[in-house]
Amino acid sequence: MNLLRYTCGKWLLYPVLLAASLVLTQVAPASAQGNFADYPPLVSDYTSIKIFDNQGRYVGRLLPEKRYWASIDRIPSFLQKAVVAVEDARFYEHGGIDIRGIARALVKDVVKGKMVEGGSTITQQLIKNKYLSGAKTIERKLDEARMAIDFEKKYTKKQILEMYFNEIYYGNGAWGIVQAARIYFDKNPEELSDAECALLAGVPKNPGRYNPLGKANNVTRRRDVVLKRMVELSIITPRQQQRLRTQRVTFMRSGQALQYVAHVRAKLIERYGAEIIEQGGLEVTAALDLNLQKQAELALAEGVKRISPHMQGALVCLDPATGDVLAAVGGVGATKGSYNRAFSAKRQPGSAIKPLIYAAALEKGITAGSIWNDTPVAYDRGNNQVWKPQNYGRERYGDLSLRRALAYSNNVITIKVLEAIGVPYFTDFAGKMGLPLRAQNGLSLALGTDEVSLNDLVQAYTPLASGGMRSEGRTIIRIYDHRRRAWTENPPIVTPVLAPATAFVTTQMLKDVMTYGTAKSLRRFSQQHPAAGKTGTTDDYRDAWFVGYTPQVITGVWVGYDKPRPGGKGFTGGAVAAPIWERFMRRAVAAKPAVDFPKPDAVVSVTIDPTTGYLATAECPKKRDEFYIAGTEPTQYCPKHGGGETVPPPVTPSPPPPPPPAAKDGIL
Repeated sequence: MNLLRYTCGKWLLYPVLLAASLVLTQVAPASAQGNFADYPPLVSDYTSIKIFDNQGRYVGRLLPEKRYWASIDRIPSFLQKAVVAVEDARFYEHGGIDIRGIARALVKDVVKGKMVEGGSTITQQLIKNKYLSGAKTIERKLDEARMAIDFEKKYTKKQILEMYFNEIYYGNGAWGIVQAARIYFDKNPEELSDAECALLAGVPKNPGRYNPLGKANNVTRRRDVVLKRMVELSIITPRQQQRLRTQRVTFMRSGQALQYVAHVRAKLIERYGAEIIEQGGLEVTAALDLNLQKQAELALAEGVKRISPHMQGALVCLDPATGDVLAAVGGVGATKGSYNRAFSAKRQPGSAIKPLIYAAALEKGITAGSIWNDTPVAYDRGNNQVWKPQNYGRERYGDLSLRRALAYSNNVITIKVLEAIGVPYFTDFAGKMGLPLRAQNGLSLALGTDEVSLNDLVQAYTPLASGGMRSEGRTIIRIYDHRRRAWTENPPIVTPVLAPATAFVTTQMLKDVMTYGTAKSLRRFSQQHPAAGKTGTTDDYRDAWFVGYTPQVITGVWVGYDKPRPGGKGFTGGAVAAPIWERFMRRAVAAKPAVDFPKPDAVVSVTIDPTTGYLATAECPKKRDEFYIAGTEPTQYCPKHGGGETVPPPVTPSPPPPPPPAAKDGIL
């Protein structure tokens, strides 16, 4: 009854008004009106930018964001016929509105007892998409009809069809046939096959349901409707229909590693300018390892989910020798346009900054075996303010070697070390390592108060993993330009910034972090694969970090809330970030040999008493072998256990005397 009232009240009024409009506006056939394209013309040799990983596996594409116009001669004749057949069979006969079609739709609506067909012509659909809203009102329909009739006065059928193909929506963000052909088949319109055209012809009816990437049953059923209608109108034969139904059509796969691809896009724009994306024509070999990327996404998502569904995280994995970014995940559930926390987000690194301070101290001559006391000291901040930093948990250890202070992530000792080497010296040192820090933060830099990105922090660790060589992050290895038919190589940028001996000794200290220190849960991993690393936890448990490395791979993990807030007691780098790191790294190094970090010639090992830092005597109850940069090792035996004398310098042996002169003719 409601439908009948609606029909009587509005639908029956609609054809009457339209008929009157049609009678009043009969004119001669339209003629061409010059250029009517709304967008730049599509170039003939365009190809999308394709991205492959370092093993040649397809990753994704970069498509233009602008819309382009395809002239009617570039739209396949089969597609034109298919769309007219299924959308508006009397397109070439009516003057913008089809009274017969409206009547047919009205009958179907009444028989079905619901609104199932609207009777709109191709011209009306064009008008609605181009100028009007989707509101289902009689006023809008009348406006649509009048404008459609006016359009038919101004433009030829061929021009209207051209406009239709360039304006209609094809789902998944594809407006017009140019974007549809690119998104679904990576082709220009004129390259589409008949089978592909049959699929696209069915999309405008319901783009969300019938687009080629929709449910297969819905898509094929709609295609079959198109082909059946073409047979009914004698456009194709039943034999052609059967062939097209069985012909296999390959769609472009959805892109992978979306944020990595987005970062590659940014790098291309940085290098060539924004227009490179519109020009296309490139094949990019990325540093990405697609298998590792998938493992990184999985490890991060599952690890963060265990903590909180509202929390976020990021992961970056590099080859320390080349700087190749093997995997980068900018967030849980990351999409193409989502915020990239791996490269863009800056947060306080907490104690993850400490290895750089200790490496700087080693360069200054301070040794891993030197003894420091962690009794808190008050610092004058001015304005009658005093800063008295404490250790995590406010515990005190008393005297500790520098090695153990780093393993336990001792705050007080780290601040004292930074004070000893000087803040300006350290910020200059960190800058050479690739991590810009602000000296005005003062001694609080020891607690990681300056904000850094995960990518920058991981890069700053590369000299420790690679014997003093800093590798700049590389996401693009090479580019092939189809137009120029030429390759452009993007070689690694590797710079010596640290003495190999310093890198080695620092790494040996960081190994202890994973055996008895703040990341001791990784002990088993480090026994199977020689590794070093450091946790980071910021004030009030807001950020959790872990950066760790083997000789072949370095990976950093960050976890926290986008809007910084406490994660709760126990939300630490060792408890939160380290397990994610381990899960990923087990896969990253699974096929690699378990090799140790090579010891440089400039490193010496001596046996010391770790409680005093002096050379061990026979009476010392504790002994350990410690590494030193040559020339910084202790030279005095432990005075606490019977020593005190200085080790004599090594004696240089005298050269042997020259041999006696040889006898001549038996006479001396």
